[in-house]
Amino acid sequence: MSTPFLSMSQIRYDVTSRNILSGVDLTLEKGQVHGLVGPNGSGKSTLLKIIARQIHPSSGNLVVNGEAANTWGARAFARQIAYMPQFTPATDGMTVRELVALGRFPWHGTLGRFTKADADIVEDAIRRTDLEAFADRMVANMSGGERQRAWIAMMLAQNAQCLLLDEPTSALDLAHQAAVLALLRELSHERGLTIVVVLHDVNLASRYCDEMIALNNGKISARGTPATIMQSDVLKSVFGVDMGVFTHPVSNEPVSYLL
Repeated sequence: MSTPFLSMSQIRYDVTSRNILSGVDLTLEKGQVHGLVGPNGSGKSTLLKIIARQIHPSSGNLVVNGEAANTWGARAFARQIAYMPQFTPATDGMTVRELVALGRFPWHGTLGRFTKADADIVEDAIRRTDLEAFADRMVANMSGGERQRAWIAMMLAQNAQCLLLDEPTSALDLAHQAAVLALLRELSHERGLTIVVVLHDVNLASRYCDEMIALNNGKISARGTPATIMQSDVLKSVFGVDMGVFTHPVSNEPVSYLL
């Protein structure tokens, strides 16, 4: 049996007297898109930050590619995991191409030489996120959706084994939501990447993810294939509201709706 890309055991995270995550056990395989779903405040973003080493758990163990996460050096870890937060940092004075090129930093460092191979990877990331027309535009002058795609392009250029994305479709129109999630699924299956994406829209998660992981009150309340999670009783247990599910007449995929 192959080693899972990531495994977490008994992960707990507390802020002062408040418990955010409690006893999370999670194993993620390579070559799959995992959708994190659940109500606001359920711990989705916190879980993603712990995997990305942006914050440290109060207790528990995290293993990445067979090694304890805290033993990886910063650059080596960045070759393993790329992370896009829900709110991205400012990029004043930086073009799209310059931002995307930052994704190559873990591979050559501050004083390393930016090669033609690096440049080709950057251009491919720009092309795959449909940003060719914006490559020389200042990121700060772009719309929210365009900026979001630029950050996703940077993640692609980073060429990591795992991509973590917190609400990557929040500022995108419908066409680009579909395009970005379809691209993530394609890359996952094509390159064997582990992808974890936080999504509020369970129908998007159902359509584009191989597995859905539902969090509620800091714990994993359900996980499985979209067909397993997209059941009225399961959705009510996760979100606390009555939801119906029907099979789409064209795609044959489950679609949920509020009752």
